[in-house]
Amino acid sequence: MEKTILDYDTVALDDADNALVIIDQTKLPEKIELLRLHTAQEIWDAIYLLQVRGAPAIGVAAGYGIYLLANSIDSEDFDEFYKQFCTYKQYLDSSRPTAVNLSWALNRMDQVVCRAHEAGSTVAQIKEELRRESIAIQEEDIAICRAIGEHGLALVKPGDGILTHCNAGKLAASRYGTATAPIYLGQERGYGFHVYADETRPLLQGARLTAFELQSAGVDVTLICDNMSGMIMKQGKVQAVFVGCDRVAANGDTANKIGTSVVATVAKRYGVPFYVCAPTSTIDWSTPTGDDIVIEQRKPEEVTEMWYASRMAPEGVKVFNPAFDVTDAELITGIVTEYGVARYPYTESLQEIRQKMQ
Repeated sequence: MEKTILDYDTVALDDADNALVIIDQTKLPEKIELLRLHTAQEIWDAIYLLQVRGAPAIGVAAGYGIYLLANSIDSEDFDEFYKQFCTYKQYLDSSRPTAVNLSWALNRMDQVVCRAHEAGSTVAQIKEELRRESIAIQEEDIAICRAIGEHGLALVKPGDGILTHCNAGKLAASRYGTATAPIYLGQERGYGFHVYADETRPLLQGARLTAFELQSAGVDVTLICDNMSGMIMKQGKVQAVFVGCDRVAANGDTANKIGTSVVATVAKRYGVPFYVCAPTSTIDWSTPTGDDIVIEQRKPEEVTEMWYASRMAPEGVKVFNPAFDVTDAELITGIVTEYGVARYPYTESLQEIRQKMQ
């Protein structure tokens, strides 16, 4: 039987080849191509160029990537090892500023180094600790996404119409995804969801990735243009919206793929519950509100020509191309985490989630 996209790991470690192995998501859906990344430049490029993308997947890639780079450091002197480690860490962290999982995973690996050194470990032992921690990050991601799926599934009923924006699916994580986790679990249990996938301009993650992976899984999925969500909500075809996110502020404002705030606003207008599926690793407790989130600005070519056979905008026209927007907390019906569903006001409910983490 021919393999589908579901048969491949989004991110994987090949220890024997000292390689980070990813699906090149810029080639989907036309071609499933695996990339083997060995150098810091290759890993940085893969994250920046969206060959690997999605907050959980970026975190997993960062964990494996910094482990492989640390493993390549040819020094048994801790000070020299740690100096090079920090250089690699800072370099990888510069690849994308908005997705908090990138810095979260790198800081987590940094803490492993520091704890191991304080415990008297050698550099070789520290490298092994980093290996174990990088694998743990991925294993936790799988368990977390499934837990999000269980909590999300409890918010809908069989036969519901579900709308999602961008790709917060298997391709954005290790398995299940975040926003798609309830959909995949519902598919396993015969819920018969009908899913509407926004195409998600300008990078078309909904068209190229979400529609592709859900169709491969046998889910009843319909692709729509971004500006069609209001129409299908008004027609009563959508009973819930599930989206992922790249960063949650302490007050519940969330940064997600550009256009998410529009979907949330329209959902509010038509009384459709709007849920953000967020592993607690995406909650940035040090960021008070969405106004404090740095929004990544990307190249104008993504809007004017990237997906066209020829340029579709006049030469020299100004282009505004933020990768994300911020959805205000009051537009969000619930934030679905692995510990349960937080509700407005999030300054209180997210702190309750935080207590469960301890």
